[in-house]
Amino acid sequence: MTGKLLNLEAARHDSRVLGSWMAGRHGAAERAGIVALGENSSGSMSMGELANLLGAAHRSSSGAAVTETTAMRVSAVYGCVARITGAISSLPVGIYERTPGQGRAPAEHPYWWMLNEQANPDMSAATAWKMLIEAQLFNGDGFAELLRPRFSSSHVTGWKPRRMMPFRQGGAVLYRVFPAGGGASYVLPPEDVVHLKSQGYSEDTLLSPSPITFAAQEVIGTAIAAQENAGGFFAGGTNFDYALMTAAKLDKAQLEQLKASLIARAQNGGRGPLILSGGLEPAQLSVNSKDAEILATRLFTVEEICSVFGVPPHLVGHTEKNSSWGSGMAEQGGNFVRYVLNDRLNEIKQEFNRRLWPVRERFFMEHKTEALEKGDVGAHYEAYRIALVRAGEMPWMTPEEIRRIENMPPNADLQLNGGASAQQPDPAPGEQQKTA
Repeated sequence: MTGKLLNLEAARHDSRVLGSWMAGRHGAAERAGIVALGENSSGSMSMGELANLLGAAHRSSSGAAVTETTAMRVSAVYGCVARITGAISSLPVGIYERTPGQGRAPAEHPYWWMLNEQANPDMSAATAWKMLIEAQLFNGDGFAELLRPRFSSSHVTGWKPRRMMPFRQGGAVLYRVFPAGGGASYVLPPEDVVHLKSQGYSEDTLLSPSPITFAAQEVIGTAIAAQENAGGFFAGGTNFDYALMTAAKLDKAQLEQLKASLIARAQNGGRGPLILSGGLEPAQLSVNSKDAEILATRLFTVEEICSVFGVPPHLVGHTEKNSSWGSGMAEQGGNFVRYVLNDRLNEIKQEFNRRLWPVRERFFMEHKTEALEKGDVGAHYEAYRIALVRAGEMPWMTPEEIRRIENMPPNADLQLNGGASAQQPDPAPGEQQKTA
């Protein structure tokens, strides 16, 4: 009884101190209190928590079970997830410093390494980004733990994607962490958690619906069933079921001969001629592949799955129709960033910024999307030429700024205003006549 009273007292104390950043960090003793609070708030995982954590199977109308594992076996799902996670993990993350007048300037900061190269000692930053976004795409929520040298420190040394379950206690939101490998669970305050939410996030459950079991359950189930049906069709030698019809009555000898012929053909894998006699004629029982529209069904599911994930079908190899995402790679890449990635990148930026710099607003992080929006080399360099010098207009970039964008070292010969390598703007036509 004494132990329960102590835990209850610790719970009351910690529910008060979790209200703000500074109040929640007064030493390791409070960390122990938070862990005790989480472990004793429910005693054990509920059935709902367990089902969400283990990804319980959702059976579609087609009869196929839709889970994270079965969904990834559908090529369209795999392609959509690979395009989104691959694009985000490949984008460099810049850290900037706010300057007077709502400006910005690139800043050197120790957080750059964990956001771009190594998220934690166990994985690279690219791997961590993929795991975080993939969890959000499949489960509806992506969670990551911010690693600190000690509980009372405001400095972050790394971050790691985790499986978590949010819950409320005393008005505060806490996160129960389930480490990989079956380690003991523990509880974190919200200051140590990055929580990416999806469409349909609920304040009641603190969770978002899973896209694959909420919005795409039926279409993914249909895709799985069509895939299995097509596989079975080709496994059977692309032969359809048939019946043998005759108006005559077969005697015992004819029936024995027919039986032997059918057994011999079955033993040969369904290949070879079927010897018919006594007026027997084959009659097809099932429709042919064109009437069944197996291919059309699979193409339809590709478009539906791409619609759920927001990925243009041509990025997953579906080029049956003309793409409305642009005529060139530059235009298509720009639209992919604008209509697919920007929403996710904006959420990532805001969630990491409010956790990494909760008090100071001097620094902020942001993904650089220029690499995905670049056109061909000629158009790329022509844009730089226009930015440097254009007839009748003042330049709005310097050679040094362009070199920095292209990851080239500074050139001491270039002056801050463009130097000798930059030309002055051409005079207007009227000015040329006056000069002449």
